[in-house]
Amino acid sequence: MAYKVLLADDERIIVEGISSVIDWEALDTELVATARNGIDAYEKIVQYRPDIVISDIRMPGMDGLSLVAKVHEEYPSIKFILLSGFSEFEYARTAMQFGVKSYLLKPCNEDRITEALTGIIAELKDKKESETFIQKLRENYKKAQPYIKAQLLTEFLSTKIHSNRDLSYYQQLFDSNIDELQVRLILFRLEGDFSYEHIFAVKNIGAEIFDSPLLNTNIGELAVFLLEDEQGTDSLQEQIDQIRERLHEYYKIDTTVAISEGNHIQNARRLYLEALECLEHRFYLGEGSIITKKDILHGNPESHNDIIVDEQQISIKVKSGHVEDVCEEIDAFFQKMAEFRLGIPMTKSYCVQLYLAIVQTGDTDRMQDYLMGTSALLEMDTVQQMKDYIEARAKELTLEYYSRYKSKQSSVINKVISIVEDNIGNPDLSLKMIANEILYMNPDYLGKLFKQETGQRFSSFLTKLRIEKAVEYIQEMDDVKVVTLAEMIGFGDNPQYFSQVFKKQTGYTPSEYRKVT
Repeated sequence: MAYKVLLADDERIIVEGISSVIDWEALDTELVATARNGIDAYEKIVQYRPDIVISDIRMPGMDGLSLVAKVHEEYPSIKFILLSGFSEFEYARTAMQFGVKSYLLKPCNEDRITEALTGIIAELKDKKESETFIQKLRENYKKAQPYIKAQLLTEFLSTKIHSNRDLSYYQQLFDSNIDELQVRLILFRLEGDFSYEHIFAVKNIGAEIFDSPLLNTNIGELAVFLLEDEQGTDSLQEQIDQIRERLHEYYKIDTTVAISEGNHIQNARRLYLEALECLEHRFYLGEGSIITKKDILHGNPESHNDIIVDEQQISIKVKSGHVEDVCEEIDAFFQKMAEFRLGIPMTKSYCVQLYLAIVQTGDTDRMQDYLMGTSALLEMDTVQQMKDYIEARAKELTLEYYSRYKSKQSSVINKVISIVEDNIGNPDLSLKMIANEILYMNPDYLGKLFKQETGQRFSSFLTKLRIEKAVEYIQEMDDVKVVTLAEMIGFGDNPQYFSQVFKKQTGYTPSEYRKVT
């Protein structure tokens, strides 16, 4: 079925031109209606429910941006291509608030419009494919039947006692001899907010990507796969990556994965416990990790004395206002924590110590709020979460100090500008004079501050301001002489040089400028 397009523009020649030059059929589209103003366009949108609207921004009755806003509220799935003779960013920014990605400047040719339509159509098709995929998953979820097989294997993994006789039941289920099978367990833990539908999605996607898993079930909130251990670890890694990528593509959910060692199926419960231990180490390795037995080797607990929170050092860096330095200090601390693996309680205690060293640089009247952060830290599930929290608060405090520094810097430059304005007629006025005789600062440092704050050198600023003053005097004083004008704005007794600078800045000599104005 072709995608329906509506075209709205108050210029007849534009409407007719676009209608005739675009090969609608080739783009799998149909031009269902045209409109000459925003009100007419809205009424036809309600009538035809197009997939795509091509609209001018400026139209009588209701302009294009108003049309986009109204349609976005009532029919958010409709896509817009906006046409405008204006390149102002404000128009594009307003349009982007309502999801408009195509903003074309007039005059726009057939290729530009075709390109925009092609992009939107591709987006609509991708969305439809995603919706179809998710709908298919939900249908499969309702029709799911093989609970008995999954339940029996789940009991085999999760119960403490089982006998050789138990295996006979699984052999009957699999219709094959599994006595000699070497197996491996894969556990998927979903992160963030999720529902049972998402766990089902992991199982469904995994059943498609893994090569005939022996078990595809869930134990609590974990998706569990029991696989024959007959493929290389690289191939297994690729399959796990495909499952995670597919889940994230359709549901925007991350997963942490634990992979057991390979062993005889009779030892499947021990492999399950091994994989559970791997998942516990997500605290150190972070959400979204793939964890194996080799990743859970414990560090040397006797080395924890090497982890020292240098409170003075971190305080100095926060107060300096340098965010990058603070983040480097925090990174170094957490690298040591990852190296030593001291256990969850000890790790959390060091993180709280670092956090307190940082927040003590803040305002005392906010300390109560800061101290509440210690409780939040102790409740976190991973070291990465703790690091992100500490880093966020450190950046906040560091930027506050930077803001204070910038405010002080701005105050100094504002004072410089005020001095210049009050002494514009002084021919000896210079940055060096202001720095040495008025502000008592290093001239080079003051010059750097001025350039950083204003974006221009002091000498350029002074020249520009003097010429602006000269223009004002010419407009206010009919018969002012060039000599007098040069003296009034600080060029002293050098009217010739003043005329040269004036012409360079304005394109006219002072006398010529008086005539043209």
